[in-house]
Amino acid sequence: MKKLLALAAVFCTAFLAFSLPNGYSGAHLGMDIDSLKDALKKDHQFGYRGDRDVSLSPSDGQTLIETDASQYGYSFLERCWFQFSDDKLSVITLNLDRSKIDHYSVFSKLCEKYGNPNELSPKKSVWRDENVILSLEKPLTLKYVDAKTFDSKKNSSNVQKTTAENARDEFLDSL
Repeated sequence: MKKLLALAAVFCTAFLAFSLPNGYSGAHLGMDIDSLKDALKKDHQFGYRGDRDVSLSPSDGQTLIETDASQYGYSFLERCWFQFSDDKLSVITLNLDRSKIDHYSVFSKLCEKYGNPNELSPKKSVWRDENVILSLEKPLTLKYVDAKTFDSKKNSSNVQKTTAENARDEFLDSL
């Protein structure tokens, strides 16, 4: 019985370790714009100044909130972007302050909490589950992306691979 409980504890710990967060602090993927504005007002580390930080793209009707957190000396954030799709928050981009924190520390903490990344390259590390794509990009940007929205947009686009992308795929396949 003790062995069974120990095995269950290990399984639960491993399962919880891979559950990715759907945002940072009070900002979470799937929020509507008013809920996000309220959350940003309550958390000064984002540097949200109100509606002057909100813009609307006339071409596609998508809303973007851009904040400047560098004015707050205690924040580890510099600039932040919150992108909406179908009136729901679908991408959170946080530029981190490199004078206060380094890439390796963030990478190490993410690996400790969520395991090794699903994708690793010199430019970025990506963790993914069915709901969230979490990427740490160089020099020091953290992105939370709604996986279902991303996959839907990716599948609906008719963008063809470039010759260079096809050549790269062929080279990798030949290895």
